Amino acid sequence: MEWHFELQKLELKRAFTISRQSSNFRETLRLGLRHLDRTGWGEAAPNPRHGESPGSVIEAFTRLKDHPFTSSPNQPEAFIREAAPVIGPVQSAMAAVDMAVHDWWGKGLERPLYEIWGIPYREPFETSMTISIDTPEKTAERTRESLEFRVLKVKMGSDLDRENILAIRSVTEIPLWVDANEGWKDPARAMEMISWLEGQGVEMIEQPLPATQWEDQRRIKDKSPLPLIADESFSSMTDLDRISEGFHGINIKLAKCGGLAPARRIISAARDRGLLVMIGSMIQSSCGIGAACQIAPLADYVDLDCNLLIKNDPFTGHPAKNGLIHLNQLPGTGVRLKPSLENQES
Repeated sequence: MEWHFELQKLELKRAFTISRQSSNFRETLRLGLRHLDRTGWGEAAPNPRHGESPGSVIEAFTRLKDHPFTSSPNQPEAFIREAAPVIGPVQSAMAAVDMAVHDWWGKGLERPLYEIWGIPYREPFETSMTISIDTPEKTAERTRESLEFRVLKVKMGSDLDRENILAIRSVTEIPLWVDANEGWKDPARAMEMISWLEGQGVEMIEQPLPATQWEDQRRIKDKSPLPLIADESFSSMTDLDRISEGFHGINIKLAKCGGLAPARRIISAARDRGLLVMIGSMIQSSCGIGAACQIAPLADYVDLDCNLLIKNDPFTGHPAKNGLIHLNQLPGTGVRLKPSLENQES
């Protein structure tokens, strides 16, 4: 059994701006598990908010390569449990291990993961397309480019929030989701914006207030006419018990929760608590998106467009056509490293 990993500099088609930052590229790491003449693929998207970096992921993967496993990847849950203390607290690295093992396992069974797990997939499902923060003119232009999608996710948290929504509405009346990324610090302003957005065809709001403002978040949840979805306030199962006090749902990202195995448990626990479920991602390639697609049919909201925002995707995966993701029938997570890169690594 062999592990190999490679740093990926993903170049964005245009600057991606949210309330906290703007960037033109993101660095992720692809992880390959080679065993019995097949390779399972995973991807780590380090989360600086949680103290992660490409360097911390590389350190975790180096420990992984040196570990003498006693478990078999033919038993993914046991294998992942053995890997966890080796990886340590770097959740994005743990997610990559989880993806790679499940991809390898599914390839061995010659079936897609969603089919192995009995996840109902009967037809293509809708994903949002993200419109990041920009000027109203650029926002309108970006909207025109995205009209094949059936819902747009709009990043907010700037002084141009209303102007950008009106710019979108000058182009289309399709439904909108709004992601403030903690950008509304004042609870009164947040409530004012939420009430206004309800009249603009917005269906839900993601993370209106900073995660540190928990009491404010609890108060606006009771008054909000729209569902509020936790992102920065939610990472893992341990957060679930209190989430329903401040939110109506959660955004599950594999890189934050540690992979597919914990994500499936979180979905079940969230449903038990009456919470809405969104499946999202960090900015990453079709490798990480392909893994998240395996559980996307279980969600109320799907936000898996980040691979469409990059121009040098190292992987091929599940195609998005007319705003719908069509799951391919390939085994495992359904992703393949592009031939030119595969030849380099063989």
